[in-house]
Amino acid sequence: MLTYTCDSVEATQSLAACLGRLVRPGDLLTMTGDLGAGKTTFTQGLAHGLGVEEPVSSPTFTIIKEYEEGRIPLYHMDIYRLGAGALDEDLGFEEYFYGDGVTVVEWAEWLEELLPEDRVGVTIRLADGGGRVVSLQASGARSEVLLKELSESCPMSR
Repeated sequence: MLTYTCDSVEATQSLAACLGRLVRPGDLLTMTGDLGAGKTTFTQGLAHGLGVEEPVSSPTFTIIKEYEEGRIPLYHMDIYRLGAGALDEDLGFEEYFYGDGVTVVEWAEWLEELLPEDRVGVTIRLADGGGRVVSLQASGARSEVLLKELSESCPMSR
């Protein structure tokens, strides 16, 4: 597990941009954190690292947003509104998980049964005194390689 302390929105986005430069097609990030913890802020930084120039916002009401103009597509999902009914929805989740881009899923616990085993779990919590603590946990061979690359290439304090 990697844990980073980010003292600002910019630091959170910088960490995520480092990760965005490393992700490959088929990579999956599951985001956990309270409302307002910074999940979408992190995704904005990831998008920047991918070369996405358009504004990235929470897909709370659309459930899924696709950003195609980066070096690989970014699929950003927010399952919060679906809650326990998420598995009943026919939104093609698996096509995204095994597709040609990187997928970020906020509130992924509602899709646990569909999620690939190999993924990076990202937990964001507000730090005492401000800022955020970002923890990244690998759950498979590819995600372990990804986090090793991140630890070697991201100059942020851990």
